[in-house]
Amino acid sequence: MTTLENGDMNTFGPELPAMFDGMKLAAVATILYVIVRCLNLKSTTEPPGITYQDTPLSRYLLKSCPLLTKEYIPPLLWGKSGHLQTALYGKMGRVNTPSPCGVRKFLSMPDGATATFDLFEALGDHSTGDDITMVICPGIGNHSEKNYIRTFVDHSQRQGYRCAVLNHLGALPNMDLTSPRMFTYGCTWEYAAMVSYVKEAFPQTALVVVGFSLGGNIVCKFLGENRSNQDRVLCCVSVCQGYNALRAQETFLQWDQCRRLYNFVLADNMKKLILSHRSSLLGLNSSNIGDADLGRLYAATSLMQIDDSIMRKFHGYSSLKEYYEQESCVHYIHNVTVPLLLVNSADDPLVHQSLLAIPRTLAEKMPNVIFALTQHGGHLGFFEGAVLFPQPLTWIDKFIVEYTDAICHWEKDQPACQKSRFTCKNKTCVFYLFS
Repeated sequence: MTTLENGDMNTFGPELPAMFDGMKLAAVATILYVIVRCLNLKSTTEPPGITYQDTPLSRYLLKSCPLLTKEYIPPLLWGKSGHLQTALYGKMGRVNTPSPCGVRKFLSMPDGATATFDLFEALGDHSTGDDITMVICPGIGNHSEKNYIRTFVDHSQRQGYRCAVLNHLGALPNMDLTSPRMFTYGCTWEYAAMVSYVKEAFPQTALVVVGFSLGGNIVCKFLGENRSNQDRVLCCVSVCQGYNALRAQETFLQWDQCRRLYNFVLADNMKKLILSHRSSLLGLNSSNIGDADLGRLYAATSLMQIDDSIMRKFHGYSSLKEYYEQESCVHYIHNVTVPLLLVNSADDPLVHQSLLAIPRTLAEKMPNVIFALTQHGGHLGFFEGAVLFPQPLTWIDKFIVEYTDAICHWEKDQPACQKSRFTCKNKTCVFYLFS
């Protein structure tokens, strides 16, 4: 065995500490580099990118909505990461959440299902003096008790809006199903029932339609399904939706931006929700869900597998492709003629960049559409704050109300003959609002 002489050891002696110091510096530099990249700290803040046509209404909105042209500034340390924005929203929804007091309404559906929604009265007069109701559709598997919904409702109430919030069928804890059906990606039945109730209960109210994520798909599809659904609707706001379910599910199978991981987590949550209603889905006579379907559900690792084994069968779709095509708002949204605000975030890990071509093209072609794309915000995050701790009220909460206020004042200031947006003379309809 060869050994080093004392002289040789002395030769390496001075170099070893320097070598270790160099390794420590390299490790620190690597960690800092990873932190900067993961937190996207080098990204700059800027106003939302806006796609719109030059119309009197769009010019009015640009003047009346400062948040359309003002920088959105997320929390300094973590707010530029779409993953952290999304994770924080998913974990806690909002911080210091208020508890608005509402009344739960129950509506019997033709197929035996029991739809529910919560009604929250305004906490003051609206700045226009009018009676205005926000009809709100939450995200996937969500309801009025979710923190982000409670925060938005409280803010809207304080600005003079009555709020009606749909509870997705099967989403409320301790609320049993009365038919073998749950909410699906684009079923508008329960939302339509809520809107009809509000119109009948408050004949003088105007409506503001708001949808978050999956709810954005539902409200846009609802408005586009039938022109009569837009009666008394002042405007519609959709936040962080994917527009095309077939394309969205294809991107969910990719590892880019960890979408495959998000898909697994969302599928696991959806699986638990469905299994909590197992007895209702299996026990009711009209159910077309069997033990074999639930067996495939247990093995599912993606939303697409769950949709194929369970969700499409609620409405009798023969294939997954048919289900996604029929339930996506992309086939209906071009029929919406009321002012339509579509909001997405460029760093939303759940909505692939290719899907954003849909709202952008729509805004380029239709004068009633504005597409706002923020650099940061994640999926339904949009937190604001100085350095570390976010504010309870988010950018999107304020933005929706600011936009809606502007639309309400625009409508208030229009001549009476133009308030309905359409006037027919000798069977020729003239479209005033955006010309």
